[in-house]
Amino acid sequence: MLKKLLNSPVFLLASIAVIALAAAHSPKTKSLIEAAADSTSPRAIALSEQWTVVSVADGDTITVKRGSETTKIRFCGIDAPETAKSGKPGQPFGNEAREKLRSLVATAKNQVIIIPVETDRYGRTVAEVMASGKGDVEVSFQEEMLKSGMARVYPAFVDKCPNKEAFKLAEEIGKSKRLGIWGDSSSIPPWEFRKQQRHNKGS
Repeated sequence: MLKKLLNSPVFLLASIAVIALAAAHSPKTKSLIEAAADSTSPRAIALSEQWTVVSVADGDTITVKRGSETTKIRFCGIDAPETAKSGKPGQPFGNEAREKLRSLVATAKNQVIIIPVETDRYGRTVAEVMASGKGDVEVSFQEEMLKSGMARVYPAFVDKCPNKEAFKLAEEIGKSKRLGIWGDSSSIPPWEFRKQQRHNKGS
């Protein structure tokens, strides 16, 4: 009789309900549940395969659209050479990096997968950006930019990216082949370039 009761679907469902109720009242478990529920709060947009790229600003920033919603995406964990804009000078390979990203977008027929990570101080969604490749293999735009020497891993922010280790390996490939920026001994990181520009402006 006891064995029958233990194997009863009604008993199992009742047990699950009791466990769930206890978990909800356990401070530790409750906080974990709340943290999980809140884990998407920094994300400006939901994961979707339906975003269409409408413009490429430079080697690490794009604008995407879905329906009536438009948002700017800053690539998580990488930093591409600066392009000249609004009278500000650019870096060597800045235009090449933008063209490389445009070619990736064109190959993907402007359809991208966005994996939001957080929102930066400029209100942009920081995200990993991918596209469906041949045989349903996902192509990481970050990795492609790094492997081609058209961007650097951004040390200050890369650890927030889900695929940070893959990014670091992709950068090593670009370095080992001396592609793009890695073939130019005078190349400096974009964050250092921006710092210099701010210093020059203030002096």
